[in-house]
Amino acid sequence: MPIVISAFVAGLIFGLGLIVSQMINPAKVQAFLDIFGNWDPSLAFVMAGAVTVSALGYRFARSRGAPVLASKLDLPVRREIDPRLVSGAAVFGVGWGLAGICPGPAIVDLAFGLSQIYVFVAAMLLGMALVRFMPLHWLQPRPQWQPRVTDG
Repeated sequence: MPIVISAFVAGLIFGLGLIVSQMINPAKVQAFLDIFGNWDPSLAFVMAGAVTVSALGYRFARSRGAPVLASKLDLPVRREIDPRLVSGAAVFGVGWGLAGICPGPAIVDLAFGLSQIYVFVAAMLLGMALVRFMPLHWLQPRPQWQPRVTDG
């Protein structure tokens, strides 16, 4: 039960942070992304704060050796950049730029009952489902071309 309560409190704090910072406002996000137009740099401070809190959290977790409410610490280990990562980041970035909203704020925005957000979340869930049914070879990196070596 403590895990459920702590997850609820963390989600509540995260959601409130998204509301206070206006990350749930697509116009605010698009103004931040419009660096060659009427740029609004205020969300850079939100990101800097998030990166700082995350870095401190990772440092604290590593120094403890084990989490408070779990048996072991699971940290990401993959470091390679592959086509799947690049294509996923590109789709995310284009979607974020066009819609002005990303998955976390979209979930928070559901509480406000805007029809556009319901359409966005439905499209997001459909995209997530479609990736599950993609042939695996589409997600694998292509082998590098190797010149043929012949004797003679």
